Amino acid sequence: MPAIRDIEREAAQRFLGSPEAWIAGDPPAPEALLDARLEDGGLWVACLDGERPVAALRFRPLGDSLYIEQIDVLPAFGGMRLGAALLDWADDLAREAGYAALVLSTFRDIPWNAPWYARIGFEVIDVLPPELETLRSEHLARGLDESRRVFMRRDVRALEADA
Repeated sequence: MPAIRDIEREAAQRFLGSPEAWIAGDPPAPEALLDARLEDGGLWVACLDGERPVAALRFRPLGDSLYIEQIDVLPAFGGMRLGAALLDWADDLAREAGYAALVLSTFRDIPWNAPWYARIGFEVIDVLPPELETLRSEHLARGLDESRRVFMRRDVRALEADA
C-alpha cells in the first residue's frame, strides 16, 4: 500500500503550475480505502519487470458501470500506455461481469485528463444518471469545483471476432 500511495503522490505533482495545483499537496487515498478496494478486486497495479509498481487503477461498481475512482502513473513512465492498458483491462472485466461501461469524473481542461480520455474513447456525459448526480453532490461537499470537471463514459468494447 505504501508504494501505491507513493505513485498517487508523485503523479499528483504533474498538477503543479496548473489551475488544479492544490492536488499536488492533496493526501493520497487512505490505506483503509486501498485495502477495501484490494479486497473487492477494485485495485490493480502495473509493475515494471513484475516487481516495481509504476501505475495503479482504483475502481468500483456504480449503477450499470465500473466507476474509475483513480488512475495514476509515475511520471517517469508516462507515455508508455500503462494507464490505457489498465483501463483496457478494466474494460475486459466490465464486459465479463456484465457492466455496460466505464465511467469517471475528471478535469475538463487538463491535457492528461478529459482530452486524454477522449483520445482513448471516452465521451462526455451530457445528462447524468442519478448515481452520478449523487457522486457530483459528494464532490461538491468535499469542495471540488465541479464547473471545471466533467463526467465521461466509454461503453465496453465488444469481443473481437477471431480471424
